[in-house]
Amino acid sequence: MNTAREASRASDADWRQQPERSSVFMLRVMTLISLGLGRSASRVVLYGIAAYFLAFAPTARRMSRGYLRRVLELPSTAAVGWRHLFRHFFSFASAVHDRVFLLNDRFDLFDIQVHNQQLIDQAVAGGQGVFLVGAHLGSFEVLRAIGRRQPGLRIAMVMYEDNARKINAAMGAINPHAQMDVVPLGHIDSMMHVHALLEQGAVVGMLGDRSLGTDDKYPVDFLGDTAEFPLGPFRMAAVLKRPVLFMAGLYRGGNRYDVHFEALADFSAVPPRGRTQAVHDAVTRYAALLAGHCRSAPYNWFNFFDFWHAAPQRADRPQQQP
Repeated sequence: MNTAREASRASDADWRQQPERSSVFMLRVMTLISLGLGRSASRVVLYGIAAYFLAFAPTARRMSRGYLRRVLELPSTAAVGWRHLFRHFFSFASAVHDRVFLLNDRFDLFDIQVHNQQLIDQAVAGGQGVFLVGAHLGSFEVLRAIGRRQPGLRIAMVMYEDNARKINAAMGAINPHAQMDVVPLGHIDSMMHVHALLEQGAVVGMLGDRSLGTDDKYPVDFLGDTAEFPLGPFRMAAVLKRPVLFMAGLYRGGNRYDVHFEALADFSAVPPRGRTQAVHDAVTRYAALLAGHCRSAPYNWFNFFDFWHAAPQRADRPQQQP
């Protein structure tokens, strides 16, 4: 096993082993405070959360600096200052805070603009279902607003069981009735379950920017450096011969969100011999779409771990110490 792959797996293990900062208890407290005071008044606490990360989370600071230097395309002599870091953490805290209201169906509090909704409308019109691949970018919860506009639209997430348990515990702390429809990976019947959902016309969501270390990955250019993206989500779509859409719910400040849908890949007619290349092409396009939306909303990227661990350090990009 080469050094890059060992570093890749070690990095993936690192983010999984990091303690959950948003415990169920704290989420319940935040929910009570937020729903009691209202969104505007309770946002005051976000400044304290951002300041906490800035002062006491050196790993998050370091990863934020590495990402912001790339996405903002800062010159080699420029440092990523505290203002940029604070804004990044504040955006993260805002998205988590808004989750309280989105999961309690308070869509009236938000100005949500949907771009290219016809793509998802057309994809599910035939009743064959579609894969929706997102990322740790902005808010995935704003997708609930789309479901509200289309009564009967079923949205399920595919993820590993441990992640599913944590997410449903967090959602249950915010709203006991807002449990997510989740298909756990790693079971013999996981693929059959996903296939059944698609046949029922469901939208099956996946996150394409993290793996669990054992997944096969494909190296592509992402924000100017090589990064490895997992192949699993796209291999599943290829095996099940379904179209794939990209989705990003970008936080634009205040109460504004932009939900973007983009055509990513269509495996409906890909023959088995062409599947590998089609999957690689899909990962490459996914990385390009993700990079474009990161540049559009640079403080929306919430992957606070070493995403470019396989990329060699460049002489013009020295590590900055907190």
